[in-house]
Amino acid sequence: MSQQSNSFYKSIKYFGLTVLLMFSGPGAIYEAFKNKEHPLYLPVLIIGFILCIGAMSLFYYSLRLMMTAIFGNKKKSRDKKTTS
Repeated sequence: MSQQSNSFYKSIKYFGLTVLLMFSGPGAIYEAFKNKEHPLYLPVLIIGFILCIGAMSLFYYSLRLMMTAIFGNKKKSRDKKTTS
């Protein structure tokens, strides 16, 4: 396998983990708001917010990996003009 296909499969794996976090984060927040009187309300709410932030971060990381795998790593090169 080439480096591009390895990167593509890695991005698909991260997208799967992103979907898992996208459902578990709001689920944890919902459970926290449903049980406001419970002593673990605040820790569950914080964990839910951390899971949501992790899902967003992992989404952008996996999207960047996929774009790199599809289009390649295009570095911007600055043309230096020599004056003589």
